[in-house]
Amino acid sequence: MSMDIDASASIVHRPSIPSSAATILCCNCGAPIDGTSAAGALCYDCVKLTVDISEGIQREATLHICRDCERWLQPPAHWISAAPESRELLALCLRKLRGLTKVRIIDASFIWTEPHSRRIKVKITIQQEVFEGTILQQTFEVEYVVNYHQCPDCAKSFTANTWRAVVQVRQKVPHKRTFLYLEQLILKHSAHKDTINIKEVKDGLDFFYAQRNHAEKFVDFLTSVAPVRSKKSQELISMDIHTSTKSYKFSFSVELVPICKDDLVALPIKLAQQIGNIAPLTICHRVGTSINLIDPQTLQTADVSTPIYWRTPFVSLADVQELVEFVVMDIEIVGSPKGRFLPAEATVARASDLGFNDITYFTRTHLGGVLHAGDSAMGYHITGTNFNNRHFEALEQSNAYSSHIPDVVLVKKHYLRKNKKNKSRKWRLKRMNKEEGEVLPKKQDQERMDRDFEMFLRDVEEDAELRNTVALYKAQQREKKQKDKDRMEGVEEATVAETDDDDGSDDVPKINMEELLDEFNQLDVEDEDE
Repeated sequence: MSMDIDASASIVHRPSIPSSAATILCCNCGAPIDGTSAAGALCYDCVKLTVDISEGIQREATLHICRDCERWLQPPAHWISAAPESRELLALCLRKLRGLTKVRIIDASFIWTEPHSRRIKVKITIQQEVFEGTILQQTFEVEYVVNYHQCPDCAKSFTANTWRAVVQVRQKVPHKRTFLYLEQLILKHSAHKDTINIKEVKDGLDFFYAQRNHAEKFVDFLTSVAPVRSKKSQELISMDIHTSTKSYKFSFSVELVPICKDDLVALPIKLAQQIGNIAPLTICHRVGTSINLIDPQTLQTADVSTPIYWRTPFVSLADVQELVEFVVMDIEIVGSPKGRFLPAEATVARASDLGFNDITYFTRTHLGGVLHAGDSAMGYHITGTNFNNRHFEALEQSNAYSSHIPDVVLVKKHYLRKNKKNKSRKWRLKRMNKEEGEVLPKKQDQERMDRDFEMFLRDVEEDAELRNTVALYKAQQREKKQKDKDRMEGVEEATVAETDDDDGSDDVPKINMEELLDEFNQLDVEDEDE
């Protein structure tokens, strides 16, 4: 009897035969064996030659790979990513073979082949019980042929229907500070990992996804970190009249509340009474899942949740672009602290009026813990300013609140900085790699975006609570060419904003090195000729 054996098989031997045991001859070769435990009246060598436990197992198979995304097809229609000679690829190869379920797999490993040969060889060791009490082990090789097959996602990328769902995030405000903060939250939680493209448009960003559930997951993330409202719409792309199968494109419109940090807000009087009878003229000191407001005169705080805001919407009375610099002439603490705020009475004067007139303003502020005589503060100059806001007009006409409108509302301390081009911060933020719109930004728009980013960086330096919610990385001095090579996938390095280490004042807040993260840089292989 002849048969092809790939490799020598081994058999599990039993203990030596006692001299008193019954002895018979092998029916094939005539060798004496133990008759009480013989496997079919065959000796061990004849069992190895006559029994093939790998019979019925394929010796050749075919694997399909997409040459664009380099993913492997896992039947029936699932595509997985697997590196060459990885555990994932080995598991895929073993699943492709029929008949392996009847035997026990002891070992499996790759055999090296030329990369251009489009062949994969796997060495497999199996075991099976051939007779009662006899276990046979055998090793054989399987050869796989690698064929190219385009996956549906890559095929769709060459058509007009590249994306299946889009999330349109919008906020109708004149600056991008809220989007810059939202961008850091997205990067910190890797919420953008499933996006196929990010496009920057007017008043917001568009996030494109290949699957609908990825877009819904991103909308849920936005709802958990910011006060938003969302709407869903769908568009029919195609329909098969024979099977009634329809293909849709989904659009999710997400709108952020137009209230930002440090904005001056005039609440509707009825709403102010409902959320704790707070004074209607307040400052927004934080925007999380709700809008956190504070009355700078009494230090009373209130939260406006997302459902309450969209039920009674209102806009900011003034934003950070209208802040005026004031100089603190005198300040006195008048109460006990509430959290990180300390009530105080201050006498201030506009920095632009010094040397021209002696006009001063008396106000109550929540910044008693950080302001001292001679410091500069940014605030809103309410006296003599015309606001086109119906809620503020109702406030002026109210008998209960008209007499409590202050002349000046201080928002935050102002730090004097001296910028130099050859100095840089010791920390940096990452930016998402966004695609610009069809119309390139004008020069003044680019300057405004740079100014907003610098303002956001200063907010991160000055606000420890804000700093705890974003990921800060250590800034490394690299060559411009090296920066282009060290970009991570889906993340673009932010240009380190220029500042001076030797600022004019020692009060300028500095970030400790313990708060910074070390960035993992992937190793890049470079040719010596370059």
